Amino acid sequence: MAEKMSFVAFSGTADKLQALATMVSGAAAMGVETHVFLTFWGLNAFRKELISTPMPISPEYGTAGEQVRDLMVKKGVQPWYEVLGMAKDIGDVKIHACAMTMDLMDLQQSDLDPMVDDVLGVGTFIGIAEGGSILFI
Repeated sequence: MAEKMSFVAFSGTADKLQALATMVSGAAAMGVETHVFLTFWGLNAFRKELISTPMPISPEYGTAGEQVRDLMVKKGVQPWYEVLGMAKDIGDVKIHACAMTMDLMDLQQSDLDPMVDDVLGVGTFIGIAEGGSILFI
């Protein structure tokens, strides 16, 4: 089993954020040190005013996107941000915001949901991720 996993979240669509939260939650439950690096639209989804807003489904779903969203609601799938919050409660999970994206979007850490632990550059994140798996979502 991996001792450390890192995820780069660059998409802000509901399906990809849900996958991110599920994978991070599973890693945390298994005792894996887990890091999430938020960049571009992935970071944007963590803004305080957007985090609980329903995000769109990826365009690849085409007309089935709305059906997927409705099915998730019907089946009582917990929202991605709640799953991610629980993952932080049960395991060693750190969420990092990309400093360059923060600068591009004129954001401060105070603009983000409190589950975001810090703001750091990509070089620092690569150092943190060293020795573990890196997955892009």
